[in-house]
Amino acid sequence: MAAGPAAAGGRAHVFVDDLEHPAPAEADRRHLERVLRLRPGEAITVSDGRGGWRPCRFGPELAPDGPVEHVARAHPVLTVAAALTKGERPEWTVQKLTEVGIDEIVLFVAQRSVVRWDDERGSRTVERLRRVAREAAMQSRRTWLADVALGDFADLCRRPGVALADIAGGPPSLAHPTVLVGPEGGWSDEERVVLLPRVTLGPRVLRSETAAIGVGVVLAALRAGLLIPHTDVSDD
Repeated sequence: MAAGPAAAGGRAHVFVDDLEHPAPAEADRRHLERVLRLRPGEAITVSDGRGGWRPCRFGPELAPDGPVEHVARAHPVLTVAAALTKGERPEWTVQKLTEVGIDEIVLFVAQRSVVRWDDERGSRTVERLRRVAREAAMQSRRTWLADVALGDFADLCRRPGVALADIAGGPPSLAHPTVLVGPEGGWSDEERVVLLPRVTLGPRVLRSETAAIGVGVVLAALRAGLLIPHTDVSDD
């Protein structure tokens, strides 16, 4: 039995509402036909975004080509909360964090954030970023869709296992599966006095989006067992 869609083969992966009667959204079907140029009978995989998936054959109707499988949600749940940035950087951040396997992506306004959204713009933008995350999840063959939301700094600080990204911190750890990444101008004095653990990616000063993605990559690699957790080494 394949571990998941990435190991099952097929040229494409798409999300559907019902795995028993899989039918892609019209926009996804156009992408399969016109961009990927799939032909009838080609192997693809479909997922419900909640861990379920199955192989299918492409055609006017998707033909199931194997049983419904289920991938358990990985633990701990990984969250990267990033301060709002300008232009298309939030899209790029959400796309890459989704690809590397982050479960929850939260955008928030820090005291030194240049970008500030009103409620209407925030709602529109979150919906657009959720579409970005969905497309990235298809590209990376995910079976669990990443959640994208707006958050509040104070509320995020009250989460269990949360840490601040800071150049003076320690190495990332699964003991802190939620990491808050500040804006380009860094954390304010008021934000720095919050008594939270700190994690770092090293001695370099990174752009906000680079730090967010770097933290996401390290956390995902730790959870997958690809990195050995850091331990202090002392002399005998």
